[in-house]
Amino acid sequence: MSSSRGLDDPRLIREVRRRADADVPSSGWPVTVPAVAAVLESGLELPPGVTFLVGENGSGKSTLVEAVAAAYGLGPEGGTVHSAHSTHQTESPLSSWISLVRQPGAPKWGFFLRAETMHGYYTFQDQAGGGNFHAMSHGESFMALTDTYLNTRGFYCLDEPEAALSFSATLALIGVLSDLAANGSQILCATHSPVLASLPGATIYETGAHGIARREWDDLDLVTNWRSYLNEPGRYLRHILTP
Repeated sequence: MSSSRGLDDPRLIREVRRRADADVPSSGWPVTVPAVAAVLESGLELPPGVTFLVGENGSGKSTLVEAVAAAYGLGPEGGTVHSAHSTHQTESPLSSWISLVRQPGAPKWGFFLRAETMHGYYTFQDQAGGGNFHAMSHGESFMALTDTYLNTRGFYCLDEPEAALSFSATLALIGVLSDLAANGSQILCATHSPVLASLPGATIYETGAHGIARREWDDLDLVTNWRSYLNEPGRYLRHILTP
């Protein structure tokens, strides 16, 4: 007996696409961001496992992750599908312009780990009796959060999680993401870390003036630039530091 593609497809989310009824303006942020415009025009396929978005500041990777998280029903300031805390609304309207093509019958569990708003989320958890994350260092609290919430099959959005992590902790996070992918989870992660993006088997999209395109790790500007700097920092610093 042959199986339908839906039954064979391990993904929880197949694609991000523009809503047919979306009233998207022709100008203004974020439609002027090339990566956002490209996704609205052509959609974005999400393969199984881990997908990284990499690119310069302002290239749209965090805007896309935030919008996908909100469209999935995750708290826009971080948290689970049941999290509704809010401190200061800064989200773009992009989440209302997109829809997620979901796998029928897939679990609805998910979590949004967002570096810039985690302090507010920790306070929310403390007040709700969910753990005293404020008592830990920034990096320790991030890893404790992954132990608590990133362990069940589901859809996970991460926005620059390496911001709080040391080199060794970033390697530990690679292990967490690998385990999640192995249990059938899907992860969409915006990152500036060439270490995190080196996870074997991950899909990488690079955002920039070109829009958004799939890349191999070795071909990323992120990797090339870090390699060049670490090999010869003085070559870069002589243009920045005043003699």
